[in-house]
Amino acid sequence: MSAELIQALEELEKERGIPKEVLIDAIESALRTAYKKNFGSNQNVEVHMDGDTGVFTVYCHKTVVESVTDDKIEISLEEARDINIDAQIGAEVEIEVTPGNFGRIAAQTAKQVVIQRLREAERNIIFDEFVNREGEIVAGTVQRNEQRVIIVNLGQTEAIMVHQDQIPGETFAQGQRIKVYISEVKRSAKGPQITASRSHPNFLKRLFELEVPEIFDGLVEIKSIAREAGYRSKIAVYSRDEMIDPVGACVGPRGMRVQNIVRELNGEKIDIIKWNSDAEVFIANALSPSKVIQVEVDEEEKASRVVVPDHQLSLAIGKEGQNARLAAKLTGWKIDIKSESQVNKEE
Repeated sequence: MSAELIQALEELEKERGIPKEVLIDAIESALRTAYKKNFGSNQNVEVHMDGDTGVFTVYCHKTVVESVTDDKIEISLEEARDINIDAQIGAEVEIEVTPGNFGRIAAQTAKQVVIQRLREAERNIIFDEFVNREGEIVAGTVQRNEQRVIIVNLGQTEAIMVHQDQIPGETFAQGQRIKVYISEVKRSAKGPQITASRSHPNFLKRLFELEVPEIFDGLVEIKSIAREAGYRSKIAVYSRDEMIDPVGACVGPRGMRVQNIVRELNGEKIDIIKWNSDAEVFIANALSPSKVIQVEVDEEEKASRVVVPDHQLSLAIGKEGQNARLAAKLTGWKIDIKSESQVNKEE
């Protein structure tokens, strides 16, 4: 058993990168606990495992005293000098106390420790892989739906997608392949806890990066995103190269690029807005598809008043205020929308 254990530890070191010394330390610690549990001892014991042979030895440390009151932790000077001729009162001596049947306990304990450390190593490998993929889109398979929480199989591990991270109205069949955004990776007692999302604004951002080469290459920049998942989104884009139309690049030939993203989002509407450093121009663009007559801004209050044609008022505000709300989120400005006739009455 001893030689086999050492060979197994050496193989684990090569294949899994777990140092043999780390495993031996863990086994020794576990065996110290096992010894005290099985032999009912409150002794000050240490367990040593020979790294070459795998042989286990249990040692007990006792304090040298004139008169022994507890032989589990004390030893007389006469007995101590049988072990170490130089022993003195108050010193400690080391005595081997390895039980005859300790080999069986050691084998079981060592096996449990190795299995536990293997699981920990696998969890760490998975954690390291996915913590580096936080903020990326990954493909997975719907494993099951538990009380409105979707469990997504990512191959080596699972991700959870809670209700608020799902796009309203979307339903998935078991075994269906889906794309998700890795929004958070945390350690937990049971291993890496991976949170996936399809409603996160950055899911939309990553989809554009995958679909539009100009964004991936840095020729077109996404400045901001406002999203109400499952309904409508606005995305502001910009290019330093005057030869590149950032909106046209995102729309793609015959609208194919944006259509591919809309399909992935099951019909979510997407307004692609040209970003501008001039707040008045940017706010006017953000209220697309509505036409804007005038924009007045208050820099201190970060607020604006927008005038639109009478027949465009409902379009500018949008259903239940959605267009105006998204425009405000996109620009970071408060937006007060007035029709042309309303402004004329005020004046």
